Amino acid sequence: MLKRAIAALGLGMALGVTLGMTLASPVLAADAPSEIKLGTLYASSGRYASISMPVHAGLKLWVEQKNAEGGVYVKAFDKKIPIKLIAYDDQSNTATASTLYNQLITQDKVDLFVADSGSVLTAPAVTIARDHKMFLFDQTGTGGSFFTKDNPYIALMSDPVSTIWPKPIADFLTKDGPALGIKRVAILYSTNEFTGTQANSLRKFIKDANAPIEIVYDQGVPTETTNYTVILNNIRAAKPDAVIHLGYAPNDIAFLRNVQDVGIKFNMLFCIYPGLETELLEKNVGAKGLQHVFTYVPPSEMAYPVNFGMNIADYRKAWDKKYPDGKIEFGFNAVAGYTTALVIEKTLSVATSLDQMELRKAVFSLSGQLKTLDGTFALDDTGGQIGELTPLGQLELDDHGHIKFVAVYPHEVATGKPVYPRP
Repeated sequence: MLKRAIAALGLGMALGVTLGMTLASPVLAADAPSEIKLGTLYASSGRYASISMPVHAGLKLWVEQKNAEGGVYVKAFDKKIPIKLIAYDDQSNTATASTLYNQLITQDKVDLFVADSGSVLTAPAVTIARDHKMFLFDQTGTGGSFFTKDNPYIALMSDPVSTIWPKPIADFLTKDGPALGIKRVAILYSTNEFTGTQANSLRKFIKDANAPIEIVYDQGVPTETTNYTVILNNIRAAKPDAVIHLGYAPNDIAFLRNVQDVGIKFNMLFCIYPGLETELLEKNVGAKGLQHVFTYVPPSEMAYPVNFGMNIADYRKAWDKKYPDGKIEFGFNAVAGYTTALVIEKTLSVATSLDQMELRKAVFSLSGQLKTLDGTFALDDTGGQIGELTPLGQLELDDHGHIKFVAVYPHEVATGKPVYPRP
């Protein structure tokens, strides 16, 4: 806009000289847009709907809050500007997502480009953003391959990059595990970017620790796997002291149901989604089936100090007011969507323009400085999120038979001790 203003000024001056005009042509100031267009996708159905919808709901809540206040403050124009949310349903389909991501950029001409939730639905956005030189606000796509030194068009907003997710698991196994009697570990994972990366990292962390821990089973299976009966018997035959299962929510549901059906009692059993989508897992597996299961502790169960935006208690109140029917789960993913929004808000408040590389510069300037309800926002030089934590916890039943979290590792955030062996 500035270039257009300068060009217009130059043209006016030239015309004035040429035509003998006596009135000076005014300088044209850059006009602020009537709205900031934020483009994103969500999945209302399909395999990834349960993780996508809470993320999207958190983002929508922020948009409504800001617009009710007259918009979000944009430093580039020194004023509040309303947010226009342009969101399309990809129905958990990557081909559909690719088409819609392109539409957001080429037809809708969005100012802010935001990925759908999860690594599978984020993957096409990574390539499209890079090809179109659009900076990608990556909500929860944590796949390690997304973050490379030759791609400046991405940063992870909330969840940590998958390469560091399992560090608390590995540290618990290698540091506390031997004293508990954990010496043999089984790893089962779904072969997608999200959980495949975690499996690779977990394996490396364990081996690099030089602890008396042996990986006795290490197997990847398709993400679409729905029956684990044969696999469970194979794992049992390996006689592990700890079983680490890394999959999406449908995988965890099927796996934990099969554990109950087969009647296997593993001394330690870890799954991702009992912590990330607790209500969904409790509904489909049952509280008893989740008792003593190890998982990641979500930020909704922590009380991280904040220096920007609402704390977790205030956010929960706002969420319950906006979504009183309880159909969308409040938890890990709900926090992720709102965290993304807070990073966007802070970015617009410090960026000197809406140029995509200026947005990137502004995002990276927040690293290590911004503290939200999701913890400390911190990026590595490739845009991977390294500040926010995924503590290791264990699920227990409260006095009313409902699931509660007990953080067990790292020790500085622990709220209790692990139950091992699992009864």
